Amino acid sequence: MALRLDPSSPWVSQLVGYVLLATATYIYAVRTLGSSRTGLGIFLSFILVQLLAYAWLSSVTEHAPTPYLDEVFHVPQAQVYCDGKFDVWDDKITTPPGLYILTILGTRLSKLSCSVYSLREFNVKIISYLAIAAIISRAQLQQLKTGSHSRFSTWYSIDSFWTGINIALFPILFFFSGLYYTDVLSTFVVLLAYINHLGRIRSDNPSVASSIRTILVGLLTLGVRQTNIFWVVVYMGGLEVVHVIKTLCPESTTTPAFKTLSEQISFYVWRYSLGDIHDPSLDIASPIDLILSAISIAIAAVCNLGTIVCRQIWPHLVVLAAFVVFVAWNGGVVLGLAIYVLQVITGSTKPGPASNNNPKKISEPNQSAALKAFNYIGSNHTLHSVLLLAGALVVTTLIVRYNTIIHPFTLADNRHFMFYVFRYTILRTWWLRYALVPVYIICGWLCWLTLQGNPSSSLPCQKRQWILTPFDTKSRALSSPPTSERPSSIASPTIDAATIPPSTSTALILLAAILSLVTAPLVEPRYFILPWVFWRLLVPAQPAFPVSGSGPTSLVSLYLIPLLETVWFLLINAATMYVFITRPFYWRGPDGELLDNGNVQRFMW
Repeated sequence: MALRLDPSSPWVSQLVGYVLLATATYIYAVRTLGSSRTGLGIFLSFILVQLLAYAWLSSVTEHAPTPYLDEVFHVPQAQVYCDGKFDVWDDKITTPPGLYILTILGTRLSKLSCSVYSLREFNVKIISYLAIAAIISRAQLQQLKTGSHSRFSTWYSIDSFWTGINIALFPILFFFSGLYYTDVLSTFVVLLAYINHLGRIRSDNPSVASSIRTILVGLLTLGVRQTNIFWVVVYMGGLEVVHVIKTLCPESTTTPAFKTLSEQISFYVWRYSLGDIHDPSLDIASPIDLILSAISIAIAAVCNLGTIVCRQIWPHLVVLAAFVVFVAWNGGVVLGLAIYVLQVITGSTKPGPASNNNPKKISEPNQSAALKAFNYIGSNHTLHSVLLLAGALVVTTLIVRYNTIIHPFTLADNRHFMFYVFRYTILRTWWLRYALVPVYIICGWLCWLTLQGNPSSSLPCQKRQWILTPFDTKSRALSSPPTSERPSSIASPTIDAATIPPSTSTALILLAAILSLVTAPLVEPRYFILPWVFWRLLVPAQPAFPVSGSGPTSLVSLYLIPLLETVWFLLINAATMYVFITRPFYWRGPDGELLDNGNVQRFMW
């Protein structure tokens, strides 16, 4: 996997050009963000990812210069477009032509040919900008958590840069930066939509220009891959619904004492309908809080639908309408649509005044037995955990039993890693697929636990926001350690923002992931890229070990985990690239005859 530095090599000249472009990006960042450190960080991140991607492209070009696997469809289609024949289409391609159109625009602007190398190089450029988009997304999330509502902030934390680089190095994503596939561009344009979304929720009333951008970027994401609709409309649109609800700011009121269950339910439904929803910090949320959060948001959305549509989400509805037209014309989300639930389990703020008052309940009168039982069950977290575990076991087992659909393509192509995953797990013996059920649940639980972060890292004032429940969520929030008792590794505003967990409404990521995965006919690692990217953007930074005092040791504790993540990703990338480059093989028939015209086959994601 040698990196040749021949000045006459096309990729060297292109690299020089993009170094100059990165320099321009740095100058722009300095002038726009007002911080030379931020500009330098963006510049260095761009160059680092670009160098690694060009090294990978160089190796792929040397050992696999001709189109490989899905490139056999993508490359000729792009070259047909390059010749101006836009009425020619390969029916075997199941994604829209966005990749080819944008590639042709890029090659014509840079006066490059539509060779296999140039087409692959397009993804090298995109993966570099994807890293910057991830950095900006992470930084804007942190600024929103700390209440910074200016369009640009003068600081981007180290955590933002490290997160962005690690997202670009995510093995499944980075691998395809050296091939002409849709995944890198698809992820990039969705991140552009996410950046636009984060800008929209900085204000109570988005501008017309912002709404137009939302439509244009949304349509762009659909033009690259149809299933992006679930992230652009369901996830981002859903988060904007929550944002509008939180800006309604109903007048605060004292929680009365209730005698009957119906009185209590009526009160909370009334408060939810006004926009006083239940959306606590994820680190103090129990399973019942997830249910209450969904109920409160649904009630508020229905009762304030006109305001929500007119003020915020009408651009998303335009994008959704375009998607519906496409589905009606195409006959489905993707060609060969099949609902495949197993794929889900194999992958596994600005407060309103009413939410800051924390009103006390007045002394409770004699309560009905139904009310006491309801509140007791709602506050019994041991019971919740037992029911959740039992329910997860039952549902997952039923999914495995009745929805284990193994697509013929999965077993027909031994070039993909998933072929061997299926072969040596659920196809090996009938009981193994059921033995994996606890593994699925544990993996899902670990993903959720990681999103919760360190319970002591949330600011106490943040934990008290958006809590409206008859159960004991508020008491758990108020029992959090005061600022003086929080770990001393929380040493600056940027670190504070990095360690704050998301709110409960972030569970919308689960809905978007489920919709995007169950509508895919195949189990492919590539389909998990976007769910992982958004999950990773939301994961709060956590100290690797407790420390006393501030200083270098506390920073080492905080950034050790991202460092280990980087090393881990580099090792996986090195292993998969090594196998792809150095372990070619040939398909042979029973009589030893070469198949597929004697073409070289390679292992890949």
